[in-house]
Amino acid sequence: MSYTTNASRRSAERMRGDLLDSVNAMPLDLLQSENTCEAGQSKSPEVSEYMSDFIDLNGEAQSFGDTEAQRLVRENDRGYVFHSWSAQGQINPLPVAKGEGARFWDYDGKEYLDFSSQLVNLNLGHQHPGLVKAIQEQAGRLATIQPAFANDVRGELAKRIVEHSFEGARSVFFTNGGAEAIEYAVRLARQSSGKRKILSRYRSYHGSTGTAITMTGEPRRWANDVIDGEVVHFFGPYAYRSAFWAETPEQETERALAHLEQQIQLEGPSTIAAIVLETVTGTNGVLVPPPGYLPGVRALCDKYGILLICDEVMVGFGRTGEWFAYQGFDVKPDLVTFAKGVNSGYVPLGGVVISEAIHQAFEDRAFPGGLTYSGHPLACAAGVATFDIFEQDGILERVWDLGARVIEPRLREIAAKHPSVGEYRGKGLFWALELVKNRDTREPLVPFNASGEAAAPMNAVVTACKRAGVWPFVQYNRVQIAPPLIIGEEDLLKGLALIDEALEIADSHCTAG
Repeated sequence: MSYTTNASRRSAERMRGDLLDSVNAMPLDLLQSENTCEAGQSKSPEVSEYMSDFIDLNGEAQSFGDTEAQRLVRENDRGYVFHSWSAQGQINPLPVAKGEGARFWDYDGKEYLDFSSQLVNLNLGHQHPGLVKAIQEQAGRLATIQPAFANDVRGELAKRIVEHSFEGARSVFFTNGGAEAIEYAVRLARQSSGKRKILSRYRSYHGSTGTAITMTGEPRRWANDVIDGEVVHFFGPYAYRSAFWAETPEQETERALAHLEQQIQLEGPSTIAAIVLETVTGTNGVLVPPPGYLPGVRALCDKYGILLICDEVMVGFGRTGEWFAYQGFDVKPDLVTFAKGVNSGYVPLGGVVISEAIHQAFEDRAFPGGLTYSGHPLACAAGVATFDIFEQDGILERVWDLGARVIEPRLREIAAKHPSVGEYRGKGLFWALELVKNRDTREPLVPFNASGEAAAPMNAVVTACKRAGVWPFVQYNRVQIAPPLIIGEEDLLKGLALIDEALEIADSHCTAG
């Protein structure tokens, strides 16, 4: 499945000469930042059927290789934009000219397969005509309205989300993104239960706002100190690097649940409002829960009177082949957070699916919270269109098919071929290759949270991928695979083949094992 937009189409043949004149080798060293390239370097363009001109800020068609346009974009970015998670003087973000389907292009015409769906949000790909049309039409009839009014498209999206969510779901509170969704899910849990403590896992990411970053169980939390003092972390299952010395998935489930129950008992069940977990851990490893784990967490919540919040910001809306990932694990949450895939990030949108019981807690008393842009009509219009596209194009079915028939067998071959691949794991169109120096000892290819020279082996793998034309999702010692759900089988196989080739660099760092 692929599509292109007509507005920017130009003949590739007309540009071939100019493009080839601009060829230079991509530098081998990349900074660790996920959005970084080297300053002043042009990349070797790939001339293909997909190549076309781009539309500039003034709405005018331009040709790739426009050095002045690229210079201005770089100048404005470095002069005025403050970037997240970055040392400002150490980055030089890649200027992107256009995107279509599962691809995007820089200003030199270099084409990349988007194997990260940007930040795992672009589920329906770049410039999907159905989403673009929905936003345009909504802007033409009602661009915005404040959340205290009833609005047709907001109400329609809320209805569809509830109907596709868990049994007993009642309503949706809309936010502007995933971190806010987590903040409001926690507030709903605390306000409705009268308890304050929140349990979340190590190896998790829940957002960069106050409570969300405190709940996060990885290095991005460290520099932010403890903003919310009523958050406690626990270990979740990670069979490949088990904290419980488990030898089987069944043991990992049993021991992880025993650890969690002990944590609940020692913290005091009467003090705990909710347990919050990513249904499938995202950035921190694509950790698919072993059989029985999530139902076991639900049972502990029921036993001790604790609410269960599933963070589906990254894995909701088709990423694992379900509307929501928890639907594949026989578990019913009390609150569900979402964002990203609800409308592929075309307009910022997130939210919380709320159970009947929690909704009823605010029937006769006001909920203490709100947002100016909650349920913005432009964002909701793209959300409604997302449901239509999923159903018309059989998106969930194709995710299951491509995951089981294409990705899993291909990754199995890659793992057998490369000694640097310690494990591959995933579900649907969400997978990870965990890279190691030694399969026997499972020593990671680079140390945890590596930077500088220590991160060089992983940076070299990333460089090789980008140089070949695939933009991967990389974290620590993992290459993670999360392409748009509309990617064609040919492109999927091409991207996997390019990653296969890049792993030869990782192999060169392996010791015996």
